[in-house]
Amino acid sequence: MDRLVVIVVITFLIIVSLIWLFFIRETSPQKVAKEGPVIFFGDSLTVGVGAEKDKDFPTVLANQLDLINVINAGVSGDTTADALKRLQTDVLDQNPSLVIVTLGGNDFLGSIPVDTTTKNIDEIKQQVFLHSGKTITQFINDCIESEKDTKHRIFKDDMFEAFTTWCTSKGLASGTQPAFTKNFPPFVPYAIDSTSAKDGKKHRCWRGVRFKKEFIELLNKEQGLTHIYKMGVNADMSEFTPTEKAVDITRQDFEELVDNFGDIELWKKKFPPNSYLFKGFVISNIFDVTDDQSISNIKSTLIEDTAATNQNFSDNIHEVFQSLFNIKDLKVGFSVYNSIDSTFERIHGEGMESFLLCDLEVVNCEDALCLSSHKTLLTEKKFYSISDVDKFYKLSKGCSPQYKILKKQGIKSAILASVADNGELLGILEIVSEVPKLLNSINANKLVDVMPYIVTAVKRAKKEEKNLTEAIIQKECTSIHPSVYWKFEKEAKIFLKNQLKGNHVGFGKIAFEDIYPLYGQIDIKGSSEARNLATKQDLTLQLNSVRKIIKQAFKIKSLPIYEQLIFQIDNYLQGLEDYFKVDSEQQISDFFKKEINPLFRHLLERKKLTQEIEGYFNSLDNKLKVLYKHRKDYDDTITLINKDMASLLDAKQEEAQQMYPHFFERFKTDGVEHNMYIGESITRENSFNLIYLYNLRLWQLQVMCEMENAFYQAQKNFPIPLEVASMILVFSTPLSISFRMDEKQFDVDGTYNARYEVVKKRVDKAYIKGTKERVTQKGKISIVYSQKKDEIEYLRYIKFLQSKNYLGTDIEIVELQDLQAVTGLKAIRVSVLYHKTQTDKAFYTYNDLMKELKV
Repeated sequence: MDRLVVIVVITFLIIVSLIWLFFIRETSPQKVAKEGPVIFFGDSLTVGVGAEKDKDFPTVLANQLDLINVINAGVSGDTTADALKRLQTDVLDQNPSLVIVTLGGNDFLGSIPVDTTTKNIDEIKQQVFLHSGKTITQFINDCIESEKDTKHRIFKDDMFEAFTTWCTSKGLASGTQPAFTKNFPPFVPYAIDSTSAKDGKKHRCWRGVRFKKEFIELLNKEQGLTHIYKMGVNADMSEFTPTEKAVDITRQDFEELVDNFGDIELWKKKFPPNSYLFKGFVISNIFDVTDDQSISNIKSTLIEDTAATNQNFSDNIHEVFQSLFNIKDLKVGFSVYNSIDSTFERIHGEGMESFLLCDLEVVNCEDALCLSSHKTLLTEKKFYSISDVDKFYKLSKGCSPQYKILKKQGIKSAILASVADNGELLGILEIVSEVPKLLNSINANKLVDVMPYIVTAVKRAKKEEKNLTEAIIQKECTSIHPSVYWKFEKEAKIFLKNQLKGNHVGFGKIAFEDIYPLYGQIDIKGSSEARNLATKQDLTLQLNSVRKIIKQAFKIKSLPIYEQLIFQIDNYLQGLEDYFKVDSEQQISDFFKKEINPLFRHLLERKKLTQEIEGYFNSLDNKLKVLYKHRKDYDDTITLINKDMASLLDAKQEEAQQMYPHFFERFKTDGVEHNMYIGESITRENSFNLIYLYNLRLWQLQVMCEMENAFYQAQKNFPIPLEVASMILVFSTPLSISFRMDEKQFDVDGTYNARYEVVKKRVDKAYIKGTKERVTQKGKISIVYSQKKDEIEYLRYIKFLQSKNYLGTDIEIVELQDLQAVTGLKAIRVSVLYHKTQTDKAFYTYNDLMKELKV
């Protein structure tokens, strides 16, 4: 009953709207030379259904233009196919001088495909042309138009303009047609100025703009679902007559109206109440197109660019599938298929569930499906319906995993459908309901129409995930610094263009010339000694533990082999105490693996010393199968130091990039090293000045002081106490660098520039000339250089940082012993001032800080 009321209301609104939208305009007829025959070939619009006698469009036109030979060849209800059948007798046999075709409306109302309508009108045009020859060629090309989209317009606007041109060429003034506007209710009239060739005056003819709501949405209150209807309107049996209150509409009025559709007051002004009279009736047809529109909505939802990341995506997909299946109680989930691991995985995105996985992130396919469903979904790639989960759960005695997991979530019926592309399984679409029997093998077939869109969406999502994964790999593993990315992008475009042209050209060289390098490191002092000490401690503990167990085994049974093993263990212990060789760790590890472990497993099988041996094995690292206590403390400390120092340096680098763009890279070893390059060739801008180099050098020195402070403030949190020493290498001569494709990193170009790399790799191990003291020392920063101007420059920076309490007053300048192929190096060493905590205002030298920390 509610739906009937809505339909009646809609029909009434359409009728009222038509009264507002259409009006009549006439101009004075002119008597001119006679032309004929002109044939109007069409349907009820041409016949003039609804118009008064002799007020049909062809008759009014003939009277106004004094055209004697005008033939009204309209037949009410004709489609283009009907008209084509009578074309010969009604048109061609009359030898027309002009044919005006007004067809297509009934095709639309009858839901005839647009392509069919177009084909029929093209055939009419062709036959008229072949029959009448050159005399009407121009008029056919201009006036007989096919409608390629009858949903929006019955006539091509160009037809009216072309008719105006024809009238002008014949010395006729094209007047306004009252019946014409009456017979076209879906149009608002539009006046077009045209100049008569005969009197030179302006006259008007009319065109229209269509107003029509294609779809209507109605809510079914009982189901809670929205149904969508398409409405067709036939207003042929209606007539609109202007009253004295009707306002004359000009082109300017029309343009103002079409630009202000929502301005109700403006429309009331142009079309005052009671300005038109309506006579007749309107026939409306309403069709339920919910399924078709649901498919369209699913397509739109799935192909939306931001679908996977849109927070409302899950709600939208539920709604459109609910409309498609006409089931309010319906949810949609998806499981991604990983072909490499043969697993189902949860989809990435907002709110998308997986009912096969429930609360898991990943599950093996064999653990998620029984053999039968596994074959149907993964091998045959079909859909699998479960109309009653509880019933099938009982039949399987609770052994089938898919029934078990669905029942756990309160699901009573479900459809599982394979999403595959060219035989490749992409995932499983899951449609579920908490009501039994609602989902079954019959309505599962609705998925056939939407599956292509689902496949497209899943393929795109997988591609986006792959791109994101590759981006993460590039960023975390083979990152290209933003400062030089433009160069790679430029060469990549050139490379791509050459490939598309079939040119086999390699990727262009990525190089930067005349740039200044900066290098710094915060190195862990004595890392090798600390590593060796931790290794000796672990091996000693493990050897003593093994020795103790074997001595107990010897007491149980005095076997000579036990004595031999104890002797070998004692030798290893003595060797660790006296000297530690590079291969000692490997030799002892092999001894545990090949001799001790087989023996202990044998004793366990014999139920001998079970508690002691199990305790020994439990003390070993699960992966390495060795005692890994002190070495783990060492490795964890190195990891924490590198992480903290790298994090601080990265944060500071973001600030430095804002000062002036430059290339930056860092490396984690036993400490953190960093390279920086600055110069005009990197920035692409003609803005580089040496002041930016000096600024970056001062920034580097200050940040190294801050990193030293951060290290000692965090030292108490490290598993073992380690020390660090900082160094800066100054190289004043500009050099060139290029990206090595094989190593995926930048390196210097040329033999001369290679000297810089040699110094970088060896200088931290250099000794002060005439001593055995390393240039790098804990508690101090060493600035290595070779030119006097560098010394003067950095002494100026040191003085400035002393004023800010970053550095102490104990400056020393030392000469370094010659390195291989490198001579003449000097170093400035200066103490760093420390704070115990970030909020501490006091300043300490290294020795003072150590005393304070111990206290």
